[in-house]
Amino acid sequence: MDRESTKDVDPTDADHREIGRGLLEEEMGPSSSLAHLYRGEIHRMKFWRERLDQTTYWAIVIMSAILTWTFSSRNNPHYILLLGTAALTAFLVIEARRFRGYDIWRGRVRTLQKNVFAYGLDPSAGLEDTNWREKLSRDYRQPVIKISFEEAIAHRLRRIYLVLFSITLSAWVIRIAAFSTRPWPESAAVGSIPGLAVTAAVVAFYLLAVFIAMRNRTWKSEDELRTEAVGQDR
Repeated sequence: MDRESTKDVDPTDADHREIGRGLLEEEMGPSSSLAHLYRGEIHRMKFWRERLDQTTYWAIVIMSAILTWTFSSRNNPHYILLLGTAALTAFLVIEARRFRGYDIWRGRVRTLQKNVFAYGLDPSAGLEDTNWREKLSRDYRQPVIKISFEEAIAHRLRRIYLVLFSITLSAWVIRIAAFSTRPWPESAAVGSIPGLAVTAAVVAFYLLAVFIAMRNRTWKSEDELRTEAVGQDR
């Protein structure tokens, strides 16, 4: 490739930097390499989304089974609900790890949507990020995880697991308060561990989960839909 042809595809060249230009014209139709790239990223994002959904599904199934069994008889021990909470925590950790991978592919999809398709549909709005091509190129050369594990935990807590923890631990409180022949805190004891210590550990765990989910932070996840953004005009 000579110098002139190299310049023809130079990403810093003004004539080629705005790759969204001509998106809806024939040369940028469904058969273009960019369209195939986009479909491929959508497929990978969908695959990782399904992995997340499977983890959530099994977490809900296990929680439902434990709740049903615990309240099926007064003789069933209350600490099974705490074991269920531990199982939910394990699923949360697994799902947070998967969410970090999912965010890689979704970030690429959103980069293409914002800077190619949105620009092609309405060039007057300009580009979201003038350096998107360089950033996407670096990401293809060396994919990196873009969000911390703690942020991934926070995302999954907000979406589903804080609700599951609330249900399970509320059921535990009802179980030791209303379905036990012994008064609290004795009814919350687990073997030789005093009921007061067990209760304190449960409360500390729940408050920690709420803090991680709700604390103010700078979100790194690529355009994660959060409650405050729903229905707001840009």
